[in-house]
Amino acid sequence: MTRADEGTRDEPVAAASRAALAHLELLVSRRLDGVLNGDHRGLLPGPGTEPGEARAYEPGDDVRTMDWSVTARTTVPHIRQTIADRELETWIVVDLAPSIDVEGRYGTKRRLVEAAVATVGFLSAGGGSRVGMVLTGHGHPRVFRAAGGRDHVRRLLEEVSRSRTDVSPGGALHDALRAVHNAARRHGLVVVVSDFLSDLDWARSLRVLGTRPEFLAADVADPLDIALPAVGAPLLPGPATGEVLEVDVDDALAADYRRAAEDHRAEVHAALRRCGAPVLAMRTDRDWLRDVIDYVGARRQGGLPTGDNLADDLPGDGPGDEPGAGGVRS
Repeated sequence: MTRADEGTRDEPVAAASRAALAHLELLVSRRLDGVLNGDHRGLLPGPGTEPGEARAYEPGDDVRTMDWSVTARTTVPHIRQTIADRELETWIVVDLAPSIDVEGRYGTKRRLVEAAVATVGFLSAGGGSRVGMVLTGHGHPRVFRAAGGRDHVRRLLEEVSRSRTDVSPGGALHDALRAVHNAARRHGLVVVVSDFLSDLDWARSLRVLGTRPEFLAADVADPLDIALPAVGAPLLPGPATGEVLEVDVDDALAADYRRAAEDHRAEVHAALRRCGAPVLAMRTDRDWLRDVIDYVGARRQGGLPTGDNLADDLPGDGPGDEPGAGGVRS
């Protein structure tokens, strides 16, 4: 594990990229913060509290907070009050696989990675809470210490924007998860942002890490990660190297590809479920803000999103869609 300031810096953030990141911050602050409501509501709903004192039940109190042991001793209904835990630590693990920079019909997956980091960072950095980040890299993960404040989140976003997709042995996703295990010292949340197209060698590291924090997995995808167009010759990237190959597609190949992609996705989401990690599914052809709002809505209702909606309403599946329009250019 190497601290980020000990490694080699990537190119400075271009003015256009800096403006895009500023716009991203406004989207999170104005649209998401207003919709989600509350200064201390996280992407993982739950008490977020420590047990406090018991008091007598009053009409209108939430019956789910009933303290049955005190009620039984006193024969008077009591509820258990809670003390808000406002100083949590959030760690964001970003998988900079080469596949996130392949330019598709709907843009690259890097913009979704940036959106996920901005959403988690800006919604988690207030109220004394701190945000840290680990990037996969060349030979070792890059670790950015946890700190508070929006300026710190802006710096993390700039690092994600300018970092190269240069992942090699020693700096892969499972190495980054081990780095978080060593760096995360306080109770909080670990968010894993990846397209999860590589082998599942990270699953064991995630289970080991799962003994302490809560999890959230942000699964970023492009329609071509899920299904091929029925006709045409799309250019497909390799998940590990980013090498782009031209493939002649017929109905049989398209069916085999979709089945293999579905099997891999099912393995990934099953591994995440075993660690108790809900899945925020984001796709390049959809409005990521709506994806986040739908995810939070499901969590507030007590659900555990599994990412199954990642394959919903694919372009090209409808009768009015142009076949073969989902091609990718290198």
